[in-house]
Amino acid sequence: MAHSVWGYDSDNGPERWHENYPMAKGDNQSPIEINSKDVRYDNCLTPWHASYDPGAAKTILNNGRTCRVVFDDTFDRSVLRGGPLLGAYRLRQLHLHWGSSDDHGSEHVIDGVKYAAELHMVHWNPKHGNFAGALKQRDGVAVVGILLKVGKTPKPEMKRILEEIDNIKTKGKEAPFQHFDPSILFPKSRDYWTYHGSFTTPPCEECITWILLREPIEVSSDQMARLRSLSKNGENEPVSPLVDNWRPPQPVKGRIVRASFQ
Repeated sequence: MAHSVWGYDSDNGPERWHENYPMAKGDNQSPIEINSKDVRYDNCLTPWHASYDPGAAKTILNNGRTCRVVFDDTFDRSVLRGGPLLGAYRLRQLHLHWGSSDDHGSEHVIDGVKYAAELHMVHWNPKHGNFAGALKQRDGVAVVGILLKVGKTPKPEMKRILEEIDNIKTKGKEAPFQHFDPSILFPKSRDYWTYHGSFTTPPCEECITWILLREPIEVSSDQMARLRSLSKNGENEPVSPLVDNWRPPQPVKGRIVRASFQ
């Protein structure tokens, strides 16, 4: 595998990441499959809270592997707290993983069910100084995962992100993305599963407290098609659709998944 050029194709995809990123074979890798029968209800898990400043949103970009919205994280302006977390974590970016068709694309699998896409809101713990420092700590990063399912009543909130897709069609394209409050993307229910895991992209650092929301949000088939209209190649290269940018479930290896609900 070419050095550091990882992706999702057969020659550089998830099965081969460990060749350059040995952590990808670690004991706390994500995503995982969540099986209700193995989940432990924990009545000590409190509700989580997000207070996001819409003014923190900066840009949206296509990096050839995903569509990402970047936020200002230079101070505590958009934070996540509560739930399994100690202290406040700063929102840094959100991004999506999706499939080549509506029947798959999520990274986490729930009782055998795959969803059309998965949204990740990445937060880091400022007590570790900076994002790079947080990546080296077990409690460094918290990711809120939201599953997307295709339905008849799409969530209008996703529209804002998808409207910008035309401005970032090809790899390397970036566009301003201002005045956006990502908390509008949360489902009604705050119920969640939580476990200790990793980033789902290389180097797959095992520094993440996952907060995976039980209730999916709905998108339309048309909205999913818009995501798939992105290209993983640059603008002077042939269009190669950016699809199936998900990592399959990894071995649980004895970890306990806790639930905030019964």
